[in-house]
Amino acid sequence: MTRLAGRTILFFAGPQYEDLELWYPKIRLEEEGAATVVAGIGERVYQGKHGYPCTVDAHVDELDAARFDGLVIPGGFAPDKLRRVPKVLALTREIFDAGKPVAFICHAGWVPISAKILRGRRGTSVGAIRDDLENAGLVWEDRAVVVDGNLISSRTPADLPEFCRAIIAALSGERGAP
Repeated sequence: MTRLAGRTILFFAGPQYEDLELWYPKIRLEEEGAATVVAGIGERVYQGKHGYPCTVDAHVDELDAARFDGLVIPGGFAPDKLRRVPKVLALTREIFDAGKPVAFICHAGWVPISAKILRGRRGTSVGAIRDDLENAGLVWEDRAVVVDGNLISSRTPADLPEFCRAIIAALSGERGAP
Protein backbone atom coordinates (compact mmCIF):
# COMPACT_ATOMS: atom_id res chain seq x y z
CA MET A 1 0.00 0.00 0.00
CA THR A 2 1.13 3.53 -0.60
CA ARG A 3 -1.47 5.67 1.18
CA LEU A 4 1.36 7.71 2.69
CA ALA A 5 3.60 8.06 -0.37
CA GLY A 6 5.28 11.46 -0.36
CA ARG A 7 4.90 11.92 3.40
CA THR A 8 7.87 12.20 5.75
CA ILE A 9 7.41 11.39 9.43
CA LEU A 10 9.79 12.37 12.23
CA PHE A 11 10.51 10.00 15.12
CA PHE A 12 12.47 10.95 18.23
CA ALA A 13 14.90 8.46 19.78
CA GLY A 14 16.90 8.66 22.97
CA PRO A 15 18.52 6.46 25.60
CA GLN A 16 16.39 3.48 26.61
CA TYR A 17 13.54 4.16 24.18
CA GLU A 18 10.72 1.58 24.21
CA ASP A 19 11.71 -0.75 21.37
CA LEU A 20 8.23 -1.70 20.13
CA GLU A 21 6.90 1.86 20.36
CA LEU A 22 9.53 3.06 17.91
CA TRP A 23 9.89 0.12 15.55
CA TYR A 24 6.25 -0.96 15.16
CA PRO A 25 4.97 2.48 14.01
CA LYS A 26 8.10 3.13 11.93
CA ILE A 27 7.68 -0.13 10.01
CA ARG A 28 3.89 0.33 9.62
CA LEU A 29 4.29 3.86 8.25
CA GLU A 30 7.00 2.70 5.84
CA GLU A 31 4.72 -0.15 4.70
CA GLU A 32 2.17 2.55 3.82
CA GLY A 33 4.76 4.38 1.71
CA ALA A 34 5.94 7.05 4.16
CA ALA A 35 9.56 8.05 4.56
CA THR A 36 10.73 8.13 8.18
CA VAL A 37 13.51 10.06 9.86
CA VAL A 38 14.68 9.05 13.32
CA ALA A 39 16.34 11.94 15.13
CA GLY A 40 18.46 11.72 18.25
CA ILE A 41 19.89 14.09 20.81
CA GLY A 42 23.55 13.14 20.82
CA GLU A 43 24.51 9.52 20.29
CA ARG A 44 24.46 7.95 16.85
CA VAL A 45 23.08 4.64 18.19
CA TYR A 46 20.63 4.16 21.06
CA GLN A 47 19.83 0.92 22.83
CA GLY A 48 16.17 0.28 23.48
CA LYS A 49 14.89 -0.77 26.89
CA HIS A 50 14.86 -4.34 25.61
CA GLY A 51 18.23 -4.10 23.88
CA TYR A 52 17.27 -3.39 20.29
CA PRO A 53 19.62 -0.80 18.77
CA CYS A 54 18.48 2.18 16.72
CA THR A 55 20.89 4.14 14.54
CA VAL A 56 19.51 7.65 14.09
CA ASP A 57 19.32 9.41 10.75
CA ALA A 58 19.95 12.90 12.09
CA HIS A 59 20.51 15.03 15.16
CA VAL A 60 17.48 17.12 16.17
CA ASP A 61 19.53 20.32 15.81
CA GLU A 62 19.87 19.66 12.05
CA LEU A 63 16.13 19.54 11.41
CA ASP A 64 13.43 21.94 10.30
CA ALA A 65 9.85 21.12 11.33
CA ALA A 66 8.50 22.26 7.94
CA ARG A 67 10.16 19.20 6.37
CA PHE A 68 7.84 16.80 8.20
CA ASP A 69 4.21 15.77 7.81
CA GLY A 70 3.94 14.40 11.35
CA LEU A 71 5.75 13.38 14.50
CA VAL A 72 5.76 10.10 16.46
CA ILE A 73 7.23 10.09 19.98
CA PRO A 74 7.94 6.62 21.41
CA GLY A 75 7.94 6.05 25.15
CA GLY A 76 10.33 4.23 27.41
CA PHE A 77 12.86 6.16 29.47
CA ALA A 78 13.91 8.31 26.49
CA PRO A 79 11.15 10.96 26.86
CA ASP A 80 12.60 12.02 30.21
CA LYS A 81 15.84 12.93 28.40
CA LEU A 82 14.17 14.24 25.23
CA ARG A 83 12.02 16.77 27.09
CA ARG A 84 15.17 18.51 28.36
CA VAL A 85 16.34 19.39 24.84
CA PRO A 86 15.03 22.77 23.60
CA LYS A 87 15.14 21.74 19.91
CA VAL A 88 12.99 18.64 20.65
CA LEU A 89 10.39 20.89 22.26
CA ALA A 90 10.57 23.43 19.43
CA LEU A 91 10.09 20.75 16.76
CA THR A 92 7.16 19.28 18.71
CA ARG A 93 5.48 22.70 19.07
CA GLU A 94 6.09 23.70 15.45
CA ILE A 95 4.70 20.45 14.03
CA PHE A 96 1.70 20.66 16.37
CA ASP A 97 1.06 24.36 15.63
CA ALA A 98 1.16 23.61 11.89
CA GLY A 99 -1.81 21.27 12.41
CA LYS A 100 0.21 18.16 11.58
CA PRO A 101 -0.25 14.96 13.60
CA VAL A 102 1.72 14.65 16.82
CA ALA A 103 1.48 11.10 18.19
CA PHE A 104 2.78 9.94 21.56
CA ILE A 105 2.51 6.69 23.50
CA CYS A 106 3.14 5.48 27.04
CA HIS A 107 5.69 7.78 28.80
CA ALA A 108 6.18 9.91 25.67
CA GLY A 109 3.55 12.33 26.99
CA TRP A 110 6.37 14.00 28.91
CA VAL A 111 7.58 15.64 25.67
CA PRO A 112 4.26 17.36 24.78
CA ILE A 113 3.91 18.36 28.46
CA SER A 114 7.23 20.20 28.28
CA ALA A 115 6.35 21.57 24.83
CA LYS A 116 3.24 23.05 26.47
CA ILE A 117 0.75 21.85 23.84
CA LEU A 118 -1.69 19.86 25.98
CA ARG A 119 -3.83 22.37 27.90
CA GLY A 120 -7.51 21.78 27.18
CA ARG A 121 -6.86 18.76 24.96
CA ARG A 122 -7.90 15.11 25.42
CA GLY A 123 -5.46 12.20 25.47
CA THR A 124 -4.14 9.13 27.21
CA SER A 125 -0.92 7.54 28.41
CA VAL A 126 0.43 4.84 30.65
CA GLY A 127 -1.22 5.31 34.05
CA ALA A 128 2.10 6.19 35.69
CA ILE A 129 2.12 9.67 34.11
CA ARG A 130 -1.60 10.39 34.25
CA ASP A 131 -1.12 12.97 37.03
CA ASP A 132 1.64 14.69 35.04
CA LEU A 133 -0.62 14.99 31.99
CA GLU A 134 -3.60 16.19 33.99
CA ASN A 135 -1.44 18.77 35.77
CA ALA A 136 -0.42 20.02 32.31
CA GLY A 137 -4.10 20.53 31.48
CA LEU A 138 -4.86 17.36 29.51
CA VAL A 139 -8.24 15.68 29.98
CA TRP A 140 -7.01 12.10 30.47
CA GLU A 141 -9.01 9.11 29.19
CA ASP A 142 -8.36 5.43 29.75
CA ARG A 143 -8.69 4.28 26.13
CA ALA A 144 -6.41 2.44 23.70
CA VAL A 145 -6.15 5.51 21.49
CA VAL A 146 -7.44 9.05 21.84
CA VAL A 147 -7.53 11.37 18.84
CA ASP A 148 -8.14 15.05 19.58
CA GLY A 149 -7.61 17.07 16.43
CA ASN A 150 -3.99 16.54 15.42
CA LEU A 151 -3.03 15.01 18.80
CA ILE A 152 -2.93 11.19 18.88
CA SER A 153 -2.11 9.27 22.05
CA SER A 154 -2.04 5.70 23.33
CA ARG A 155 -1.29 3.93 26.59
CA THR A 156 1.16 1.05 26.10
CA PRO A 157 2.62 -1.33 23.49
CA ALA A 158 -0.58 -3.39 23.75
CA ASP A 159 -2.34 -0.46 22.03
CA LEU A 160 0.04 -0.23 19.07
CA PRO A 161 -2.41 -1.58 16.44
CA GLU A 162 -5.00 1.10 17.29
CA PHE A 163 -2.26 3.75 17.64
CA CYS A 164 -0.86 3.00 14.19
CA ARG A 165 -4.30 2.90 12.55
CA ALA A 166 -5.03 6.36 13.99
CA ILE A 167 -1.68 7.77 12.80
CA ILE A 168 -2.15 6.36 9.29
CA ALA A 169 -5.73 7.70 9.12
CA ALA A 170 -4.59 11.17 10.23
CA LEU A 171 -1.67 11.29 7.79
CA SER A 172 -3.76 10.06 4.88
CA GLY A 173 -6.60 12.46 5.59
CA GLU A 174 -9.08 9.67 6.18
CA ARG A 175 -12.18 10.59 8.11
CA GLY A 176 -13.52 8.44 10.90
CA ALA A 177 -10.14 7.95 12.56
CA PRO A 178 -10.53 6.38 16.03
